[in-house]
Amino acid sequence: MNDAHGATLEGRTVLVTGAARRVGAEIVRHLHAAGADVAIHYRDSAAEAAALAAGLEQLRPQSTLLLHADLLQIGSLPGLISDTTARFGRLDVLVNNASSFYPTAFGQIDQQQWDDLMGSNLQAPLFLAQAAAPALRAARGLLINIADIHGIRPLRDYGVYSLAKAGLIQLTRLLARELAPEVRVNAIAPGPVLWPEAAAGLSAERQQQIIEHTLLKRAGSPADVARAVRFFACDAPYITGQLLAVDGGRSLGW
Repeated sequence: MNDAHGATLEGRTVLVTGAARRVGAEIVRHLHAAGADVAIHYRDSAAEAAALAAGLEQLRPQSTLLLHADLLQIGSLPGLISDTTARFGRLDVLVNNASSFYPTAFGQIDQQQWDDLMGSNLQAPLFLAQAAAPALRAARGLLINIADIHGIRPLRDYGVYSLAKAGLIQLTRLLARELAPEVRVNAIAPGPVLWPEAAAGLSAERQQQIIEHTLLKRAGSPADVARAVRFFACDAPYITGQLLAVDGGRSLGW
């Protein structure tokens, strides 16, 4: 977390939302490998969360905590922070990773879609950051928001999602001001690092088109995002208020 600790998170505590599987689980694994105790938030993926925690407990006993909550229920968010600090005594890193992603064609957008996509991608990170601020300040910690390159360049037919991620990028800059100098706040904007599940509506043809528009001509992996998170947590004590694109050059090869 700072120069004294170098590239280790030993003795530190990390809370990752949406952490049971996919990118969130990879972030948890990387930060745990760096020495952190990890609070693993999940909503529906109880079995995956339990399996992830069990595997990490074999590596280092008493190093995980499972947290169940619907992030759209704002009133439940302070409990995630208090449960984490009660278990580990501190909170050093909050990673707002949980996200909803699906198409919302213009002309057919409804209130439920708006509430869900804005809620998971923008509202929850704001209110969770607000709840976590005292603990993060006490630890001189770090907040990382997992944004998206489509918060910079909107994705056709995914307007509400793109708007929400644009708001999350701006929230990152706002929180960097609000929480300075004690807390660093940064965002990561992945490109095609892990394709959404089938319900999200990206066809194989469209996936290939996206890859062709990256400079590296290939998709990335969850580990690429997790390494960026670890960089901010371990090796970037003088970086705050920044957005790091982990996108294979997609944002330049549009």
